[in-house]
Amino acid sequence: MRVKELAGKTAFVTGAASGIGLGIATAFAQAGAKVMLCDIEEAALFAALEQLRLTNVDVDGVKADVSLKAELAAAAEATTARYGKIHILVNNAGVGGGGPYGTWTDAAWNWTLGVNLMATIWGIEIFGPLIEQHGEGGHIVSTASIAGVISGASTAYNVSKYGVVALSEGLRQELAPRGIGVSVLCPGYIRTQIMNSSRNLPKRFEGAVRAPPSSGPIAERINQIRERVTQGVDPLYVGELVREGVENDWPYIFTDLEFEPIVEARFAGIKQGFDHIRGRTPKR
Repeated sequence: MRVKELAGKTAFVTGAASGIGLGIATAFAQAGAKVMLCDIEEAALFAALEQLRLTNVDVDGVKADVSLKAELAAAAEATTARYGKIHILVNNAGVGGGGPYGTWTDAAWNWTLGVNLMATIWGIEIFGPLIEQHGEGGHIVSTASIAGVISGASTAYNVSKYGVVALSEGLRQELAPRGIGVSVLCPGYIRTQIMNSSRNLPKRFEGAVRAPPSSGPIAERINQIRERVTQGVDPLYVGELVREGVENDWPYIFTDLEFEPIVEARFAGIKQGFDHIRGRTPKR
């Protein structure tokens, strides 16, 4: 009962007012799906809806801070009230918060894990039963990052994205018998506003974002990432990849081949760990 085509289906997309979320919402709507866009940034949300409606697609929007479970539940109620059934959940909202060891703060961990990981967990908890109940099959896509398979830093962002990958891999096995496909999106550098995540920082997470250093290795790394993002992959292209991934039930959706050698090196390192103990008999 998996989703083989999007026409006539209903999708709920978080972080949908810009970037990857808007790219996914656009691709889904153009494929004939009804799409509820969800975002914390109300002005950007309305602007995205206005632009999409120029193409005569069936879209609507709901404002929500997905790091608050109650607001995500209210968004689900608004979606069912508007469209009835929900077939596809896209947990896309994400923030680029938190620095490496030595710069950690509780606020940064709480904000980053709240948006990137807990909102994904809650989204599945809330929307999963809604997808199951109509018996028409469905799909769940959760946006991780290439940093969810090759960390490279001790940041809250990378930890949260590893969590999304682990959750998606486990759910894929568990939800398949229920007619629900599961994919995890692991994008590389995409042209989004991820480097300006603090624009939507809720007051309760005050202190989560510190002013970045103006010089030194960390400042240089931030500037490099900012430049790569500015020249990144088009979010609309990513949206089309996600559409294809849903229709073909891809477990992993990558956006480019840049990081494939690093992923292979990581897997080789894991394999080497087993080689260290090969031939030994564990004591029982």
